[in-house]
Amino acid sequence: MSSNFETPSQANPSVDLPDSVSLELINDIAVVRIARSHKRNALDDHTVLGLQSLFTNLPATAAAVVLTSAGEHFSAGLDLSDLTEKTPIESVAHSQMWHRAFAAIENSSVPVIAALRGAVIGGGLELASATHLRVAERSTFYALPEGSRGLFVGGGGSVRIPRLIGAHRMADMMLTGRVIDAQHGQDIGISHYLVDDGAGEAKALELARTVAQNSPITNFAILQALPRIAAAGTSEGYLLESLMAAVATSSPEAQVRMQAFLDGRAKRVTQA
Repeated sequence: MSSNFETPSQANPSVDLPDSVSLELINDIAVVRIARSHKRNALDDHTVLGLQSLFTNLPATAAAVVLTSAGEHFSAGLDLSDLTEKTPIESVAHSQMWHRAFAAIENSSVPVIAALRGAVIGGGLELASATHLRVAERSTFYALPEGSRGLFVGGGGSVRIPRLIGAHRMADMMLTGRVIDAQHGQDIGISHYLVDDGAGEAKALELARTVAQNSPITNFAILQALPRIAAAGTSEGYLLESLMAAVATSSPEAQVRMQAFLDGRAKRVTQA
């Protein structure tokens, strides 16, 4: 990578992070790393709460985020050693804590790109599904083993994962415990990009730099308005679209960018 792109610095967010979560700034890209490789990056409560704190307090200079993990695996899901006996009300509260943490990622004001490798299992897949773009290395494999363990997903997976692959495919994964490899995951829509082993973070950083060049209001519209338009009725969707288009088009940055295109100074779309 060229030096004008890569100027790493350790970032100190306004919240204390657990040892299992780190933040590094590379110019305007925030790299968030889960660091529990001794547990295949299984998610305990401290890690989940750390992610929530971080994503609700991202550095103001961050224009995009890369979410990755240390070691050979993205995340093997819930750390079962953290699963103590709870009352039904306590279990609901625990699940809602995960919901809040992953919602902070999904509702981030800037795009979040996940770099996946190795195990993306259970809660790890729920975490990945909360990001906006997903890059998978060929070592990646997906599974939802909750059914065989007498459990049910609790981190928002029953809402997000069917939107990616359909409820019928998710039911198959949970009922049978089947493992989906990286190519199959790409084919059915879990990942957006499939790359060779070892190339995931570089591709995620490349994508982060690309999306960081967009107008912030356009990125906001894509992240926050587009999913709501897709979920709305037809007439409501058209209205939301027109309102968002008007806001984006009237922004000063849009005016500057459109004039650059009209003047022939902007890059034109061509076939790769």
